[in-house]
Amino acid sequence: MVRRGCSCPTGMEMNGDRIATRDWCVTVGQKCDNAKGLKAFYDAIKYGPNHLMVFGGVCATVTSIIAESLKGWNLVQLSFAATTPELADKKKYPYFFRTVPSDNAVNPAILKLLKYYQWKRVGTLTQDVQRFSEVRNDLTGVLYGEDIEISDTESFSNDPCTSVKKLKGNDVRIILGQFDEEMAVKVFCCAYDEEMYGSKYQWIIPGWYENLWWESWINSSQCLSKNLLAAMEGYIGVDFEPLSSKMIKTISGRTPQQYEKEYNAKRGDGQSSKFHGYAYDGIWVIAKTLQRAMKYLNATNKHQKIEDFNYTNHKLGKIFLDAMNETNFFGVTGQVVFRNGERMGTIKFTQFQERKEVKVGEYNAVADTLEISNNSIRFQGLEPPKDKTIIQEELRKISLPLYSILSALTILGMIMASAFLFFNIKNRNQKLIKMSSPYMNNLIILGGMLSYASIFLFGLDGSFVSEKTFETLCTVRTWILTVGYTTAFGAMFAKTWRVHAIFKNVKMKKKIIKDQKLLVIVGGMLLIDLCILICWQVVDPLRRTVEKYNMEPDPAGRDISIRPILEHCENTHMTIWLGIVYAYKGLLMLFGCFLAWETRNVSIPALNDSKYIGMSVYNVGIMCIIGAAVSFLTRDQPNVQFCIVALVIIFCSTITLCLVFVPKLITLRTNPDAATQNRRFQFTQNQKKEDSKTSTSVTSVNQASTSRLEGLQSENHRLRMKITELDKDLEEVTMQLQDTPEKTTYIKQNHYQDLNDILSIRNFTDSKDGEKAILKNHLDQNPPAQWGSSDPSRTSKDPIEDINSPEHIQRRLSLQLPILHHAYLPSIGGVDASCASPCVSPSASPRHRHVPPSFRVMVSGL
Repeated sequence: MVRRGCSCPTGMEMNGDRIATRDWCVTVGQKCDNAKGLKAFYDAIKYGPNHLMVFGGVCATVTSIIAESLKGWNLVQLSFAATTPELADKKKYPYFFRTVPSDNAVNPAILKLLKYYQWKRVGTLTQDVQRFSEVRNDLTGVLYGEDIEISDTESFSNDPCTSVKKLKGNDVRIILGQFDEEMAVKVFCCAYDEEMYGSKYQWIIPGWYENLWWESWINSSQCLSKNLLAAMEGYIGVDFEPLSSKMIKTISGRTPQQYEKEYNAKRGDGQSSKFHGYAYDGIWVIAKTLQRAMKYLNATNKHQKIEDFNYTNHKLGKIFLDAMNETNFFGVTGQVVFRNGERMGTIKFTQFQERKEVKVGEYNAVADTLEISNNSIRFQGLEPPKDKTIIQEELRKISLPLYSILSALTILGMIMASAFLFFNIKNRNQKLIKMSSPYMNNLIILGGMLSYASIFLFGLDGSFVSEKTFETLCTVRTWILTVGYTTAFGAMFAKTWRVHAIFKNVKMKKKIIKDQKLLVIVGGMLLIDLCILICWQVVDPLRRTVEKYNMEPDPAGRDISIRPILEHCENTHMTIWLGIVYAYKGLLMLFGCFLAWETRNVSIPALNDSKYIGMSVYNVGIMCIIGAAVSFLTRDQPNVQFCIVALVIIFCSTITLCLVFVPKLITLRTNPDAATQNRRFQFTQNQKKEDSKTSTSVTSVNQASTSRLEGLQSENHRLRMKITELDKDLEEVTMQLQDTPEKTTYIKQNHYQDLNDILSIRNFTDSKDGEKAILKNHLDQNPPAQWGSSDPSRTSKDPIEDINSPEHIQRRLSLQLPILHHAYLPSIGGVDASCASPCVSPSASPRHRHVPPSFRVMVSGL
């Protein structure tokens, strides 16, 4: 207690841990006895003289009770050791002051430290004790509105491991702890188990622990000493500064260093208390307060003195209260200033480095400044820890070298397609190219080049173009690839359909199928494509979407995590639209396979591409299925996906173009007439083989020749009747061919024998082997009459015996020649399709050489 007539600070007695005035003594660091403390206070009030102030109060429970009751006695209390935050409530404790900063005083310092290192995301871990909970609550208020997020708040009673695990689960890197030494050991053991230490984490805990505090509690934990020290390494402790570090003379005329030296000399071997400097400055605070009060009384009321104070004198009590609030001087603990009764002191920061605490900075609450010794503070990483896992989004983009390589291959493919286009245009008047529909060939090439061009667009992603441009490319590349596919295969299938219509539907009345009609067919296929694509674009257009993947560690070892992102072209009902497109393309491919199968036996190589179409459909179908599956499975690997898509398009386009044009190019270079001669030569060779087989069996069947001859003559009669019917059909077809640019001409009389022989040979090939042998043997014995001769007996017996007369033959040839000119005669070795008039002697060309008949049964007509 401080009473009237008390001595100045020079009369203060310091004896180890005991700091006393002449009337009251407080023991620092011992267990508080609430009953004794309260009894001593009330005895002093009741039995002692009138006291001006109360100096002291260490235990929070005793101090709070006394401070709350002082208002009734108009006494001002000054504590040098009570740090509990509860006493900061000025409504409840209006007459309470303290020279030591409260536990809450570290919160502004922590805020300053967080801002210094730009830590904007923290978590708290608090022991379930009122003292620590109050500090945590005040810290929440301090951080609120300062753009610092408390991402997780955890508390515990005995086992902190669950709370530590939750902090890690919430990716808390900066942990603000409030717990005592015993719990601190458990906390760091849990941190070690959860690997919450090292360069990625920063612990900030109270700094008022005793020296080597962990050694007293290590045995109570399940943690090894080295593991505990590893987890503790680098933590930052925050506590008030016991003595100022500035070399400035204080109000007593001593520097803080001089005072500390004198204090250590007087205490001897006794244990040091960190509150001794605050007690020393507290005496000076009381002395300066009384001095200001006396000056105020002398200046305002000369008849009243401080000796007139009593417990009911509210006026003097108010004067003492105001004088205490005006305290401002530099003491051994720093600048002594009160703000709402709270000491605005100096907060120090220490860091645990190699089993000891090193001071690394201090915070001046009066000036609101932070000083960090960058030479002293050491972080375990190359830089201070991040306040959270820094997630750096990284676009998975297509490799530029890969894009360059595939683009080069695409350019080579387009050059090849251009070469085929040049070849097709240059030789469009050649019989081989003309019969293969050069306009359709051009469309095939155009479709292939469109497919090639789509590769360039598939390789452009966010690393090359903007987001808006990428979204546009999503639509453009889909349109180009779809139209290119339909153009190429539509033209190929249209050609095949024409061959199928000519050779498989001979009973139907049909018009000449011109290229214009094939173009209409291809245009119809493209129209279906356009309808699907337009509906797709209008109803559910393709959009740029970003897919995020799981975080990956930084390859460079930085304290960041890489979150790969990938751009996609998608829409709401992507599966439905792709199903529609795939179904249409699949039906188109099936239709092409059907046509190729139906025309597989067409004997004109220049018209029959069924084998190559089948190969194209097979390769394209297999590659598309494999490519689509692998592309879907590798959608998170853009380089692999782009490589597969590009190679599938290149392969399909290249194989299709090569199968269509390479055989034509080879044939045109080696033997331009192979398309029309191939079947004739093959027939001649086969006929020779058949003739040789027939000659060996003549002897064995001579006896049956007479009986079989009658049957063959009857069949010959029936076939002649059929020819008459076909002649009528040919007349109708010829009337429909009048629009063709080719002109029908008549063959000369000296060609009748050659054509009749040729037609006889063709019909003979359709007979069975046994019938050939019998017929040949019989004819050798009974040769028939020549075309120009007459047989009265036969004429009188059969009304159609004159079907081979020159008049009938000339009439039939005038009707049949336009069709033979286009397709039929080249396939059987007859008049050349390029000859406008069949008046040239057959001996003028090897292709028209006379084929001697091996028998003389005449079946004229086609």
